[in-house]
Amino acid sequence: MLKKPRLMAILNLTPDSFSDGGLFNSLDQALKRSEVLIKEGADMLDLGGESTRPGAEPVSDQEEMDRVLPVLEGIKKSFEIPVSVDTSNALLMQEALKLGADMINDVRALARLDNLDFLKDSDCQICLMHMQGEPENMQQNPDYQDVLVSVKDFLQERVAFCEQAGIEKKRLVVDPGFGFGKSLQHNLRLLNRLEVLKELDCPILVGTSRKSMIGMTLKKEVNERLYGSLATLSVAVQNGANILRVHDVSESRDVLDMTWAIMCEELV
Repeated sequence: MLKKPRLMAILNLTPDSFSDGGLFNSLDQALKRSEVLIKEGADMLDLGGESTRPGAEPVSDQEEMDRVLPVLEGIKKSFEIPVSVDTSNALLMQEALKLGADMINDVRALARLDNLDFLKDSDCQICLMHMQGEPENMQQNPDYQDVLVSVKDFLQERVAFCEQAGIEKKRLVVDPGFGFGKSLQHNLRLLNRLEVLKELDCPILVGTSRKSMIGMTLKKEVNERLYGSLATLSVAVQNGANILRVHDVSESRDVLDMTWAIMCEELV
């Protein structure tokens, strides 16, 4: 029997994220928002303390930790829900794991880490994402001979890298990185051919919510991209996505449940 995809709710703890920066970057605001997301049907939460939107400037390791760790601790004390931490910061990863983080979600696919021993010795999931360049320059003329081949080959290499470091493959998740060093055409092709990544034999995480690929296609501003986001979610599920990273949980829950019922030809 097919396993139903999970909804990962985005909780940005930053002042400058592209869609909701500054809305939830206090402990009280973040915990209230977590409660809302859980009630709306989130299967897991994804905490981010550094914006990775195009053009974003990096923050210090300590500042990122100060934003994320109190919220992670508060969520773990208050709610029964898996929590992912969206970071490339090794210090934050280690401290987050001590507080019970269930997933490390790294847009740089662990490339900044000198040592993976602390991940090998844990039991958390690890999401490896593809990105061409860095946030501050990734959208400056991204170029591929074949985006499908490049993304798949990169993720395959990172999976092998983790396995060689002693991390079991069953703990790994892959993310093609929509909007991270991709043109509109690259993003559309990746979503349309997402099933190619199934050959990696890892769960696939898809994050298209409110992104510029929707704005460019529909000529919509960030706060007008709900329906476009839901369309990409439904296509992603049909093409093999296992985790959907979203801002709008209630609406996404309905679309995911309806799409899944159609695919399974029964109420599930």
